[in-house]
Amino acid sequence: MALTPFLIYVIVNTFTPGPNNIMAMSNASRYGMKRSIRFLFGVATGFLLLMLLCCYFNLLLYSFVPKMKFVMNMLGSLYMAYLAFKIMKSRPHNSDGDNHGQLNSFVSGMLLQFVNFKVILYGITAISTFIMPFYKSNISLLLFSIFLAFVGLVATSCWAVFGALFQKFLSRHEKKFNVFMGLLLIYSAISMHL
Repeated sequence: MALTPFLIYVIVNTFTPGPNNIMAMSNASRYGMKRSIRFLFGVATGFLLLMLLCCYFNLLLYSFVPKMKFVMNMLGSLYMAYLAFKIMKSRPHNSDGDNHGQLNSFVSGMLLQFVNFKVILYGITAISTFIMPFYKSNISLLLFSIFLAFVGLVATSCWAVFGALFQKFLSRHEKKFNVFMGLLLIYSAISMHL
């Protein structure tokens, strides 16, 4: 296994902007790091489940990717546009009566993975290119899936910490920040089609 290219691929793909990272930063800036933990664990759980699915269905999915790509792109784009709309239209933070947001939940973080085409392609590519040619045992596939999910958790947590650290600044400019985050999600949705 080519360890260095594998690690570079994993780090670049998990730490670059995408729906997980943008939502983590947005949630942490809006609700604080402590109240965003459930979203982060939802992302990690969904990520792990998706990596396991990619492992065990990689060859089957890989042969159908050209047929599935359009459908997955559309579903992922629509969901990201929905998230962007919700972020851009959200009202200023009200810490007293805030319900912590539907988008800041474990389920929301987990379900995001199954329409996040970036993560799906990442899993298919990482597993088919770097893992499957060398490792095929159940324990190996499980351990690599856990590793990939852990790196994903670290990446989204870093983005969330950034959002939490700059919470005061971001709260003063919340509307502009929400519009910017929404536009980044829309950019992510559009870039899947380019």
